[in-house]
Amino acid sequence: MRVRGAPLIGVTAAYGIYLALRDDSKNLDSAVNALANTRPTAVNLRWVLQRTQEYLHGLDFNALPGKALEIAQLMEKEDIAVCEAIGEHGLGILQEYWREIGETKKRLNILTHCNAGALATVDWGTALSVIYKAHEAGIPLHVWVDETRPRNQGASLTCWELTQQQIPNTLIVDNAGGHLMQTGKVDVCIVGSDRTTLGGDVCNKIGTYLKALAAHHNNIPFYAALPVSTIDFSIVDGMESIPIEERDGKEVSHISGVTAEGNIESVQIAPNNTAVSNYGFDVTPAKFVTGIITEKGVFEANEASLRKLL
Repeated sequence: MRVRGAPLIGVTAAYGIYLALRDDSKNLDSAVNALANTRPTAVNLRWVLQRTQEYLHGLDFNALPGKALEIAQLMEKEDIAVCEAIGEHGLGILQEYWREIGETKKRLNILTHCNAGALATVDWGTALSVIYKAHEAGIPLHVWVDETRPRNQGASLTCWELTQQQIPNTLIVDNAGGHLMQTGKVDVCIVGSDRTTLGGDVCNKIGTYLKALAAHHNNIPFYAALPVSTIDFSIVDGMESIPIEERDGKEVSHISGVTAEGNIESVQIAPNNTAVSNYGFDVTPAKFVTGIITEKGVFEANEASLRKLL
């Protein structure tokens, strides 16, 4: 895996089409098919490929590379604007929560899972865009960051992003979120999404469902932040319809880190020949999702509300 984060996967695919056509202007169909099969879960990939094909339809072969670059650059700029708008709409939610608890607490405690920041998009991010906007607005924040096994995107990426923006954050093991919620140390959860259904089911990094269950049990609001392009309007039930990517078992049986010399190395943490299951994503049913934050506004996690986006 070289690129991750649903929005970034999509924009990268747009540039992939351009590179394929630059090599051979007759490569459009083969490039689209090859890219479509790389990541089965993230819906942004399919959306970008369909949009690119429509944009290039009927053009002369000689014009295809230049036009492919044009649409890729357009989608890159759009992603930045979309992600910033997600943050602005989410800011209103956090401002409301802070008004409710600000007199009794020193800061607003947010829990996030995986990395839904600038490193998963062109800029701003989705879930982290909300946090960045709240920080800019002067809300005192603290973010609990799940390590997010097995690739540890929370530890390696989200902690880095938040620290760069001087936002207080604390890394936790994936299993600690429930305890923090039970003990009143989490005020709101915000995650991203790789695919969300018309019915409001949210598919995201494996482990998201468990956080949503804990949040629901402890009456803690749980939001998913995502661009409208991440919503798959063709399906309602995520458990029935979303393919869940399974990844190399070595991601679980081994762990990577930085040595004292600054080198990235992998070490084995399980016995030889251990059977490994490594699902990359899970589906959080809509009933556990407080709201869907998009660039068009905040919507309830149900079909009636999300249909307004069609």
